[in-house]
Amino acid sequence: MLLSADRSESADGQSISFNVIAAIAEQEGVDPVDLEPPEYDALYESINPEALDSLFETRANGHQRPTGRVEFPFCGYDVVVTSDGEVDVSDPE
Repeated sequence: MLLSADRSESADGQSISFNVIAAIAEQEGVDPVDLEPPEYDALYESINPEALDSLFETRANGHQRPTGRVEFPFCGYDVVVTSDGEVDVSDPE
């Protein structure tokens, strides 16, 4: 499971990048640790995991970042991550 070394965490205790991996693994019916190349794409080939993790994390001054969302393709799915940490995975239409 090729994730970044970034330690930022979402409300459930996992980084957003890990939650993306977990959501794809759930769609594929595999354990997140089994989501590795060459069978699966590496997350960093689609998006920078550290940038994704830091995009919506709380600022150093304690203020929340603005609302927003990021969309990107990963492992044949369309992935949407929102500022509240939600990860939505769907088949491309």
